[in-house]
Amino acid sequence: MPKVIVQKYGGSSLNDIQAVLAVAKRISASHRDGVSIVAVVSAMGSTTDELTNLAHQLTNNPNRRELDLLLSTGELVSSTLTSMALQAIGKPSKSLSGWQAGIHTDSRYGKAQIKDIDVSPIISELQLGNIVIIPGFQGVDDVRDITTLGRGGSDTTAVAIAAALKADKCEIYTDVEGIYSADPRLVPTAQKLNHISYEEMLEMASYGAKMHPRSIELAMTYNVPIYVASSFTDNEGTLIHSDSFTKMQHVEEKRKRVISIATTNGYTKFTLTQVPNRSGLAAQIFEPLSKKSISIDEISMNAERGNTTDLTFTVNSADHDKTFDVLQKLKTNLNAGGIIVSDKLAKVSIVGTGMREESGYAALMFSTLADSDINIDLITTSEIRITCMIDQVDLETAAKSLHKAFELD
Repeated sequence: MPKVIVQKYGGSSLNDIQAVLAVAKRISASHRDGVSIVAVVSAMGSTTDELTNLAHQLTNNPNRRELDLLLSTGELVSSTLTSMALQAIGKPSKSLSGWQAGIHTDSRYGKAQIKDIDVSPIISELQLGNIVIIPGFQGVDDVRDITTLGRGGSDTTAVAIAAALKADKCEIYTDVEGIYSADPRLVPTAQKLNHISYEEMLEMASYGAKMHPRSIELAMTYNVPIYVASSFTDNEGTLIHSDSFTKMQHVEEKRKRVISIATTNGYTKFTLTQVPNRSGLAAQIFEPLSKKSISIDEISMNAERGNTTDLTFTVNSADHDKTFDVLQKLKTNLNAGGIIVSDKLAKVSIVGTGMREESGYAALMFSTLADSDINIDLITTSEIRITCMIDQVDLETAAKSLHKAFELD
């Protein structure tokens, strides 16, 4: 089979019919002798939000199966219109729904994960010379219900298809020109990165950068190069590749050990105080939360006081009420002292593979935040990341201060 490139276009790139036509022309320019194109598209503009709002006008708790089926229509509109636009400019094209493209998922509505992809229908169309357009964000489960993958699911769809097809590259086209050293909306001096390792990108994606973490995990597992660029310009974007590739690119330059400041907000911190400390405590607390589909983020267990301990964790603020309800019951069942809640929190992180080779990064991060009178609520680390939980109102100041302190401006 000819060289295969998978492209993904985000909703901002498909905002209206003129934008759809522009995307069709970009896809057409990539489709040439010896190159087959599969394009994955998101819903047009704010369609997903609009459909979600319609459902919530009917009920505060829409049925998850029905909501997934509703939300999947946004990407179907984009894929069919993009295929029509290609046909209108003389390019052979065919759109396939998620299930027609062989995307099989589990049954977690709204948060489904891809289990496998039968790419034979896609390959059949490519062999006929067609450009294949596939809606992102969706698949079908074992009982043939339509499922959606959650926010950022189109990135995951594109990388998964690229991996299944053993594509030469996965290109992600969006409204920014690549991956930056910080969110340009918070830090105007943020610099575009020409290349970045999977490992660093995964940390950045998990802590606020544009890419979805699951898409980076897939790319890392199957070694799929990802190129992130703007759909509105022809400027060079960012290549996400293996760490060995990234190191090779930096042989003749002194790479900064911290390459980015990652930011994300909308967190609530819960502390269950004076919990009798005994074997299986963590399971007793987190299993009921898991059953309510509440994703736990950072976890910290404080030092024992006698035979009791305090257990702290964070959740997305959207899960505030569900989490509090579960903890109220646990407080009684576990004979805990109380529940402390801190709202409107954010995370700021420094990221870079070089941090594992040298010391001093934590000290500089903490002193920089202290100089800006920013209180640190919680600290977590990995080999290549240090994250501080702070008040949401301090996020912009923290990002700018750290960006300057680590010489990223």
